[in-house]
Amino acid sequence: MEQAVDTQKKWTEVIEPKNQLFNLHLKEVWHYRDLLVMWVRRDFAATYKQTILGPLWFFIQPLLTTIMFTIVFFRFAKLSVDGLPPLLFYMAGVTIWNYFAESFTKTATVFKDNAQIFGKVYFPRLIIPLSIVVSNLIRFFIQFGLFCLFLVFFMIKGTPALQPNWAMALTPFLLLLMAGFALGAGMIISALTTKYRDLVFLLAFGVQLFMYVTPVIYPVSSLSEQYKPYVLANPLTAVVETFRYAYLGSGSLHWGNLLYSFVFMLVLVLSGIFIFNRVEKTFMDTV
Repeated sequence: MEQAVDTQKKWTEVIEPKNQLFNLHLKEVWHYRDLLVMWVRRDFAATYKQTILGPLWFFIQPLLTTIMFTIVFFRFAKLSVDGLPPLLFYMAGVTIWNYFAESFTKTATVFKDNAQIFGKVYFPRLIIPLSIVVSNLIRFFIQFGLFCLFLVFFMIKGTPALQPNWAMALTPFLLLLMAGFALGAGMIISALTTKYRDLVFLLAFGVQLFMYVTPVIYPVSSLSEQYKPYVLANPLTAVVETFRYAYLGSGSLHWGNLLYSFVFMLVLVLSGIFIFNRVEKTFMDTV
């Protein structure tokens, strides 16, 4: 009789050790999709929850950054903007760069920031990095809308250097590349911060330094032949240059460089998955 009762029992959840380090457990992520949506809403709402201006900061931050870049790098440093209005040139770079920087910075501290939650309840850990990438995608489109308003204004004004073109159709692909870079690199750094907390203090400085080796505040065309290969070796260079080329007509579009960025992104994501899944098993002992 007891055996008959036992055979009728069905477990609602089965927790098993993860033996496949490259397994994304996408079925689990899909099963917990409501949790993903909840995290996205929470991140989006909590960012400026107790601020006076609230969501207006989504517009104020990139605008202030663009104005600062215009004053410092265009007026004082006299850096080239390829004959474009400096406001548009810098805003294009800031818009696409901010998506990577914000996604990477928050993903890089996932284990440290959510240790208490991870220790109390089970859910696919990949949910939180994915929610960060998605919630920052919403921020990107808000800032992208601001950029488009300025673009339309200068086009109506009759700025001759502006030449938007068909490459705008590549925007989803460029966002995929940026999301992949942020997710892969963020998961690697997040795994390392469980043991090496010093990386947290170096994170903001590292992102700021990396921006200067990415053509956000200058065009690649302004670089000498001596330094150009080093900047082109940066996989984010092709993304920023293509984004500017698509919407402003400045910059460049080279399929070989985009292919290099895509392959680099795939390797980075696979490496991030490998390290993330490996550390996930034991991070509660060290965090």
